[in-house]
Amino acid sequence: MYNNFALLYDELMDDVDYKNWHLYIEKTFDKFNKKPKTVLEMACGTGNLSYYLAKRGYDLTCFDISSEMLSIAYNKINSFKNVKLLNQNMIDFNLNKKFDAIISACDSINYIIDKDDLLNVFKNVKDHLNKDGIFIFDINSYYKLKHIIGNNTFVEDRDKIYYIWQNYFNSSNNIVEFYLTFFVANENKNYIRFDEEHFQKAYYIDEIIELLKIASFSEIHCFDAFTFNSLREESERIYFVALD
Repeated sequence: MYNNFALLYDELMDDVDYKNWHLYIEKTFDKFNKKPKTVLEMACGTGNLSYYLAKRGYDLTCFDISSEMLSIAYNKINSFKNVKLLNQNMIDFNLNKKFDAIISACDSINYIIDKDDLLNVFKNVKDHLNKDGIFIFDINSYYKLKHIIGNNTFVEDRDKIYYIWQNYFNSSNNIVEFYLTFFVANENKNYIRFDEEHFQKAYYIDEIIELLKIASFSEIHCFDAFTFNSLREESERIYFVALD
């Protein structure tokens, strides 16, 4: 997952406003009267959100399963003395430490395509939270994965990158298969091709809530992303807040 693509990730995600994403998380802390000092960011990727969390001054631990993504994140946040960067998996991470807040951003949860594995993620989060801790995460909605992304093909031609993104939605298991083909220009203006395959699970909101309850979270809230508004039928990104 995210091998060669890691080198292109930031360029292709340049339309994502991570600064405002971080500010929304700060607003979520305020809404639920939380003032965390220790924060864990799961699936931190190339460290775009981590950078803003680090600037905020939290005692921050970040991990990701992709060593390629982590190497890019390291270059962004290695100057901060309050950050620890680790290579871990959301399903079975074990840090021997508890946190005031745990965060997972940018639909990383959708990459956990087995419900039992997702339950293990939630149980693991619960075990790593301090008393009265807060867990904040988002997902691509069922609506988005099935009706906007699923069974569609997207093509983008940039200055030195051309890519084709083909998607297939499997209605029997609600898993979307992403097939990405990249053509990237090198220094000699020749194009190098590489392919990647990714999978995301389209979860119903009730499925997520049920698993959080099984993992012993006492209070669960859902919001239309980057607001505190109720969900709409066509909400594309859903934010969850689970309280210890």
